[in-house]
Amino acid sequence: MRILVTGGAGYIGSHTVKLLGNRGHTVTVYDNLSEGHRQAVTAGKLIVGDLADIDHLDHVLLAERIEAVIHFAANAYVGESVTHPAKYYRNNLINSLGLLDRVRRHNITRFVFSSTCATYGTPTQVPISESETQSPINPYGQTKLCFEKALADYSRAYGIGSIALRYFNASGAAADGSIGEDHDPETHLIPLVLQVALGQRPAIEVFGTDYPTPDGTCIRDYIHVDDLAAAHILALDHVKPGELQAFNVGIGTGYSVNTVIRTAEEVTGQTITVQYGPRRAGDPAELIADSRKIRQELGWSPRYTELRPILETAWNWHQSHPNGYGDA
Repeated sequence: MRILVTGGAGYIGSHTVKLLGNRGHTVTVYDNLSEGHRQAVTAGKLIVGDLADIDHLDHVLLAERIEAVIHFAANAYVGESVTHPAKYYRNNLINSLGLLDRVRRHNITRFVFSSTCATYGTPTQVPISESETQSPINPYGQTKLCFEKALADYSRAYGIGSIALRYFNASGAAADGSIGEDHDPETHLIPLVLQVALGQRPAIEVFGTDYPTPDGTCIRDYIHVDDLAAAHILALDHVKPGELQAFNVGIGTGYSVNTVIRTAEEVTGQTITVQYGPRRAGDPAELIADSRKIRQELGWSPRYTELRPILETAWNWHQSHPNGYGDA
């Protein structure tokens, strides 16, 4: 299949591109490299372009004879979305709608969308199923939900088969160590903890110790990035014309912040200094996926079902790439 991957030079996108290449698909990556990395694209063709450049995007869809789209390109910093919502509505929603219009124009009928559990906001039940009310508590989640709604309407009206994957905490690195996680700024817990282990930062700051959890710190569902990539490829084969389907993607097990830190100490053999601070506004105590739907309907099953092996792949990447793709 000839597939366009927007944001394919980013963290999750690049792992999906790698797997698509391994599976024999013809991949075109469309990325402006504002947050992605040229070195992360290990398969297919990279075209540097912005989602806002509709004419360029239109040309790429036509010239590459694209049959399916996997859409990752988005801004994804929750805090920034609160202080700069215009950026998020413009890129995550307006530019994505421009892509969707071109998909319709070129009669592309397969569309997989990188959504997020942030569309649920603070859940009423944990684990979180797809029937949970979607009530985002920040502009990032709101823009993702807005596009999901548009995608549902477009699918019904124009016959597009689409799937939104709402995933939890993407983690880890490629098993062969070729690509991994490199953000600037870095905000994800696991790479921040590993930077402490590498001596690149003095301590990890933990926000809140008084949550209603066993050790008082937040609990999250960490899913390996390769398992996420596999979910996107499965989704391509299970779209239903004229319908948007939505699936949670997580391992269904939660780990507290303190557990992540202790496990990282075991994996790295290093003492990780911790600084405890007050809660951050908008951080739910517990986010764990109920992923039975994607397991039953798409046949998805994660290879990584425990925290330690996920951390081990991340540690292998960070040890060999202490400056991220700057080492490449």
